[in-house]
Amino acid sequence: MAFHYISKLVLVSFEHEGGVLCSLSSNDSLDIEPQQPPRDPLLQLVSLQKASGCWELDPALAAAVGKTSEEVENTKPASENKEVWATILALIWLHGFKMDAQEEWELLAMKAVSWLRAQNAPCVAECVEAGNTLLGCKVQKDALGI
Repeated sequence: MAFHYISKLVLVSFEHEGGVLCSLSSNDSLDIEPQQPPRDPLLQLVSLQKASGCWELDPALAAAVGKTSEEVENTKPASENKEVWATILALIWLHGFKMDAQEEWELLAMKAVSWLRAQNAPCVAECVEAGNTLLGCKVQKDALGI
């Protein structure tokens, strides 16, 4: 019995009947990275939500909403904490760009709204206004459920 598998990076050989049981070799001179398909921004955003219902303000969130970290940080209202700002941005982005997939995200949005209400954030209206400006949306605070 013999099994041989050859790829650009590895040669694997299994033989039986007193021969080689296993041999591996790697060609280190090839530097090939498998191409990853571009990630869906909605899936990125969903994967970033914390168990509590909030999002953290970090480069991954900025990328998911199509902005740089600097843009997201620099437009945050000074009096609001980063998690409240990030969570409001995520909700605005969902309502502004992914209404066609609302069935997929409405439960996580409800969890985010519950988290926001529990924070008693003082500047929600200001955050919604700043988030709309940053993302180019016109989502009303009431539409977000907060």
